[in-house]
Amino acid sequence: MAPVSWRKSSHSDNGGECVEIALDAPGLVPVRDSKDPSGPNLAFPADAWRAFVAGVRAGDFGTV
Repeated sequence: MAPVSWRKSSHSDNGGECVEIALDAPGLVPVRDSKDPSGPNLAFPADAWRAFVAGVRAGDFGTV
């Protein structure tokens, strides 16, 4: 995968329990653990990521 620009959520409290995403990979949304930026990452199809985010916003996964 080509280099991407990683970003953390604006809701992150910097407590170490964060993921970062990149929105500049065509057709994909790479996701990584912010505590291990040189470690592995996952890449989801952009449509699947949008559906996941919509489900989170709708409360489909409950609360923690």
